[in-house]
Amino acid sequence: MSLNYGIFRSEPIMTINDLAQIGSHNKREKKAYKSNKDIKLELSKNNIELVPLAEKYVKGFKLKVKDYEKEHNERMKTERPERKRTFNEMLNKSKSVVADELLFTTTNKFFNDKSKEEIMRWANTCMDFVYNDLGYTKEQVLHATIHMDELTPHLHCVVIPLVKKLDKRTNTERYTISKKQYIKDNIHLSELQDVYNVRLREAGFELERGIKGSDRKHQKVKEFKKTTRYFEEKVTTINKGLDNAISDFEEKMKTTKNTLIDKEYIKVRKDTFDSMHKVINETKKAMEFQPKMEQLFNEVETFSKSHQTLEKENANLQREVKALTTRNQNLTKENNNLKDYIKAIFKAIKHFFRELLQIGNDKIKDLTTSEIKDYYDNKDFDSDDVYDISKGTTKEDELFDYAEIPSYMKSSKKSYREKDKDDFEMSL
Repeated sequence: MSLNYGIFRSEPIMTINDLAQIGSHNKREKKAYKSNKDIKLELSKNNIELVPLAEKYVKGFKLKVKDYEKEHNERMKTERPERKRTFNEMLNKSKSVVADELLFTTTNKFFNDKSKEEIMRWANTCMDFVYNDLGYTKEQVLHATIHMDELTPHLHCVVIPLVKKLDKRTNTERYTISKKQYIKDNIHLSELQDVYNVRLREAGFELERGIKGSDRKHQKVKEFKKTTRYFEEKVTTINKGLDNAISDFEEKMKTTKNTLIDKEYIKVRKDTFDSMHKVINETKKAMEFQPKMEQLFNEVETFSKSHQTLEKENANLQREVKALTTRNQNLTKENNNLKDYIKAIFKAIKHFFRELLQIGNDKIKDLTTSEIKDYYDNKDFDSDDVYDISKGTTKEDELFDYAEIPSYMKSSKKSYREKDKDDFEMSL
């Protein structure tokens, strides 16, 4: 006699756009499903809504998190312009999820002789697990539906892990979306899958626990493929943004070189300074994204190596892992190019900052000093960078103190008048 297995998965939803796409699928809002031939739209009338949602997913999500969005918008009022982000931008750039999709199903034969009432009893057992074992409240469930229009019936339950946590920096409670409050890691997920199996058997369903690790391999490949596509598009966008910013900056610099030297300072055109800020902001975007790429490379490489033997058991999964590895190698080359790009830009930015500290007026020097401090706070600059930029300038004392550079490394100030005229040219 063949065994039937109870299956529980957790699939993170990372962006608002992903949430919208999943909503369209779960609510059957598409006219056709070319990627899934198992979906029979003529049977969709048989789907069962356990937790209905009249609105589209994104609108329903916004209603659930309206207090979080209000809190975020209030906080943004006091943020500096370059650090302000819309609520959606903050969610999409966060390392956390915006929602989590819980999928419950079994092997197909389990449903062969089941009435609608029995399927509902199975689904309610799953929802009891969501509330009592995972710990979600009914208010945190965005939508739950049983799909009866596919080969095997299954339950989609989309939850929003919205919680209030103590912010140690401000010593206040703030809203956040944190899946780890409910499913800490893969080890915890495996333990929860054990509990889920116990709940099924307690309810009288003769289902075995799914094979440990087998489903996770399939889900990991799916997740990697999706993430890799996103990263490929992101690298293209970042490179384009950097190219445009640098081209604009170079054009502005052509006019800056012809600026006359006053007795006390050189005036830097506002549009040149704004253009330089655009280069800085685009570079920061690249720097923020680059560690995520590194993490993806490491995860894919580790995953591929650790499952090389196991993949032989599944030819289709093996092909997917091989294709993913190839794409990862291509993305690695793109990442190396991006790192070289960032390195060159940072060298130019440090050079430009130093020249502004040497030749700018008081306002320009103050703005530049503030920017250098931000770079240092964000660990984009270290104390050696601050030393190289500020040594011998009028801002040396202030920046040395800020970066805790020893006083014996300070030098006697050298006025810009002692520099050769050629040194005043600012170039990238």
